[in-house]
Amino acid sequence: MKDRIILFGGTFDPVHLGHTTVAGFACEQIGADEVVFIPAKRSPHKNVFPVASGACRVEMLMLAVAGNAKFSVSSCELERPDPSYTFETVSMFAGRYGPKAQLYWLVGTDAVGDLCRWHRVERVLDICNLCVMYRAGYPEPDFSRLSCLGAERVEKLSKNAIATPLVDISSTEIRRKFAAAEDVTGLLSPAVLDYIEKNGLYR
Repeated sequence: MKDRIILFGGTFDPVHLGHTTVAGFACEQIGADEVVFIPAKRSPHKNVFPVASGACRVEMLMLAVAGNAKFSVSSCELERPDPSYTFETVSMFAGRYGPKAQLYWLVGTDAVGDLCRWHRVERVLDICNLCVMYRAGYPEPDFSRLSCLGAERVEKLSKNAIATPLVDISSTEIRRKFAAAEDVTGLLSPAVLDYIEKNGLYR
């Protein structure tokens, strides 16, 4: 039985070594049994859709996590009508793993400012441990402005913040490099890079 499950959502357009590095670090810090990468159709707070299709992003994720027994991929958000909400995903996994499992949802510090706008965010925070990842050497996230969530939930958020290794890679920058025919060596797993080149993505 799996007791601690990390859910890692994002557009992963494309998935890069920064994603897998911080996921592995969080897995170690939490002592998790599994990390589930969950590609989104798009962020509910953005009107821009990912460049690569959902199917391509799933394929790239499968290649990126191959070889790590604790990493897996779920396409559950891609299979739902748009928009898909974190609340729905967390509820689905809570039902799948049962009441004894502890769920952790990884987000970056850039998500903190939007938390009060999340769909049913109070229930999300009650069902799972929302873990805000921030870069080591940088200030911890400021949760004091999230009074809309209630003092207990804010305290829970602050306890679950994770300082991750400093990995300066972004999907936006990788897409720019591909479009400009610049070198992306060391930013992606070789299998993902090969997939992108064979399928002519981001050109």
